[in-house]
Amino acid sequence: MDQKQFHLVHDEQPDRHVVYIKGELDLAAAEQFQHTVEPLAGDASKPLVLRLEDLTYIDSTGIGMFVALLKTRHQLRAPFAIENVPPKVRRLFDLTGVSYFFSEMNDASERIGGQS
Repeated sequence: MDQKQFHLVHDEQPDRHVVYIKGELDLAAAEQFQHTVEPLAGDASKPLVLRLEDLTYIDSTGIGMFVALLKTRHQLRAPFAIENVPPKVRRLFDLTGVSYFFSEMNDASERIGGQS
């Protein structure tokens, strides 16, 4: 698979929804991302986990979608986590000021997984 090509994999587990994000999450991929993730965001019965180890690029559109998910899940009082953030993406989160919120979510994801 082309490293730049955007691809999502939804793995519905008994105790959570896990979405693996691969490639570049930008304006061109926004519709596909929303089509897959919005229904999961509204399902407060299970935690929602985004796994980013294969995310090669994210722009302001992608960051905005992550923030919107965070707000939706917060309103529903439903757990949300972002895991395995690549260093390049983490630096971008740091520069934009959202890493504080997402790092808290990473801490929460450990609790979601049954670890303390």
